[in-house]
Amino acid sequence: MTNSGFFNVWLLAVCNALAFSATPLIMLVGSLIGTELAPSTDWATLPIATMVVGTAMGILPATNVMKYLGRKMGLLLFIGLGVISCALASYALTVSHFFLFCFSSLLLGVTNAALQQIRFVAIESVALNKSATAASVIMCGGIASAVLGPELAVIGRFFTKVEYQGSFWLVAGTFILAGALLLFLRSPKPVVGTSKTSKARALGDILENPAFLLAVGSATVGFLVMTFVMTGTPISMHHHMGHSLEDTKWVIQAHIAAMFLPSLVTPWLFRWLGIQGVMLAGLCCYGLTIVVGLLDNSVMGYWYQLVALGVGWNFLFVSGTALLPRTYLPGDQYKAQGVNDLTVFSFQAIASLTAGFAVSMVSWQTLLLVCLIPIVLLVLLLVKIRWAVKPACRPLV
Repeated sequence: MTNSGFFNVWLLAVCNALAFSATPLIMLVGSLIGTELAPSTDWATLPIATMVVGTAMGILPATNVMKYLGRKMGLLLFIGLGVISCALASYALTVSHFFLFCFSSLLLGVTNAALQQIRFVAIESVALNKSATAASVIMCGGIASAVLGPELAVIGRFFTKVEYQGSFWLVAGTFILAGALLLFLRSPKPVVGTSKTSKARALGDILENPAFLLAVGSATVGFLVMTFVMTGTPISMHHHMGHSLEDTKWVIQAHIAAMFLPSLVTPWLFRWLGIQGVMLAGLCCYGLTIVVGLLDNSVMGYWYQLVALGVGWNFLFVSGTALLPRTYLPGDQYKAQGVNDLTVFSFQAIASLTAGFAVSMVSWQTLLLVCLIPIVLLVLLLVKIRWAVKPACRPLV
């Protein structure tokens, strides 16, 4: 890894920590605000769902903007959109307009689509054999977001007479600071073998690689299950089980911390277990989430569920991210990354849209059992193409 690569990766990790704080904030207060403003409690999770839908909608625009304007300028433009989104959310709370608040969440999701590209910028800044390390460092930036986002929600809750308005003012400040730091980003060198006139392969050729399917499948199942469970947790904990907002905040913070803390050790886990081994470990964590949820609905029961859920997501998402650059040829990166993120966040959007209705219609235990379906499908995919992807899963350093 070059000095420039080190500089970019750590700078991007800090920017990611600041800008990504908007996501855990929405995850914590989105359904709570929705409960107060929505015409029906069935729509309480719509702000979270629209944020995820916005992420799916923003993938192709974000990748295309960065393809033509460059990573740095593209990120700056979308961070500006994040500031505008926070201002709109603040105004929506002032006038108690539920659907306007949902629209602001949608725009925050579009911003998040661009922020997801930060991990690819980091990977492109280093040698291929350092891709897992770069991805893990970026994920470590989320540790700060896990604490920062919910804390900003609570600190800014009563800044003004309008509840949570100040929270969005504070998050707007984190976007501005992230944009200022991003000005110092050193543009990664072009991928070897590419040029402005080079053409990417047809999508069908990319999809023929079983390793690509595994990379996309791992990240997709990771996000699908995590979002489905996490979106329903505040309602299940706070409204159905009667646990306090402080306890709910603590569980969500622990969950988001668990999503990113494993990144401190995942480079070593890749060396010992390989990509498939880390994926399998992630699936085992998801299985533990379901088992605990079936047995314990106490505050600590939710804590154990959500921590296991966060660790499982990290293993599956980082594995998919680390494998992805090894599954396409130089020149294919924007198309392959776009397809990957579009698939991942489209399924995440489906999970967000259905979680609110599911947690209102069925028991928490039934909701968790539904998660067995994508988990089993990924296990079958791992077994089916194990030998086909073996060459792409050489030890990562």
